[in-house]
Amino acid sequence: MTKLAELLLGWYDGAKRDLPWRKDSDPYKIWVSEIMLQQTRVETVRPYYKRWLERFPSLGDLAAASDDEVLGYWQGLGYYSRARRLLQGVREVQADYGGRVPDSRQEIMAVAGIGEYTAGAILSIAYDRPEPAVDGNVLRIFSRLHCLVEDIATNAAKRKVGELVMQAMPARRCGDFNQALMDLGATVCLPKTPRCQSCPIPELCCAYSRDMQQKFPLKRKSAAPRPVQLAAAVVQTHGSYLLRRRPDKGLLANMWEFPAVELGAAEDPRAVLEAAIMTETGQRVEAGGKLLELTHTFSHRRWHIAFYQCFLQEEALPAGSGICWLKPDEWADLAFAGPHRQMAAQLIGDG
Repeated sequence: MTKLAELLLGWYDGAKRDLPWRKDSDPYKIWVSEIMLQQTRVETVRPYYKRWLERFPSLGDLAAASDDEVLGYWQGLGYYSRARRLLQGVREVQADYGGRVPDSRQEIMAVAGIGEYTAGAILSIAYDRPEPAVDGNVLRIFSRLHCLVEDIATNAAKRKVGELVMQAMPARRCGDFNQALMDLGATVCLPKTPRCQSCPIPELCCAYSRDMQQKFPLKRKSAAPRPVQLAAAVVQTHGSYLLRRRPDKGLLANMWEFPAVELGAAEDPRAVLEAAIMTETGQRVEAGGKLLELTHTFSHRRWHIAFYQCFLQEEALPAGSGICWLKPDEWADLAFAGPHRQMAAQLIGDG
């Protein structure tokens, strides 16, 4: 066993976090937790994970569920494409492998929604396979351990770190080793203020020996999210609201929203909204005052969205697929897109 593995596993045995997905080595539960934890904090995930397993305790239960129900249970976690890919992958495993998550890299990497990191996490934790699980924590740790000069956002750097992880990987307890790295990055080797005094491997760390912890990892600055102005229509008649389902591809795919339109520079939002509602839904409306104004940030764009109360001037059957009138008591199973959920919640509260 390498010195790094020996020290890290010894530390992990006494300091590991008490996390619900560590109660057993069920590959399905590990898969769910890893997808939920992508770009989401542990404390945020805990209640979602518990509720999810109460409803979908097995891979078969999830595979048999409807898309809308699954998105409903995911609602609030964001990055909804994760839920859609998870559901697609689970259905493939149910159909092609009889519900058993594959235990080889070649097979598991062919499953929808499973990439290098998730494959490594499942294979090592569930099956004790010597596979790296390289995420942001692991990139940061090994960048400091070896004073790597590569930009860790590049694929070349990720491959190099994967090789270094494999060199340090013990023959047994592979999953514990990967989880120890996860815990070290989450609690000790922090991005801005590393707690080197609590680290179990300071003597192995190049950055620590040079007092350069703050210099690593090296990473180029990412572009700021692009600002996007939108106007959305809240149209009511006979206790129902006009709702639209987004396309099945792209941002917030298949999620529900109040009909919205992106605005160009210096455009009159009310006029643009009225024209768009007529064109897209077949409803003639007059836009009134603002009900709510929100900012919602995605990784690559920032929505500035204003919701306008719109008054129906001439009612017609909704045009196009995914456009319909629904009462608030029919919204329970709908997954609302981003800030539209807050508008829906306000309307339900007001009702």
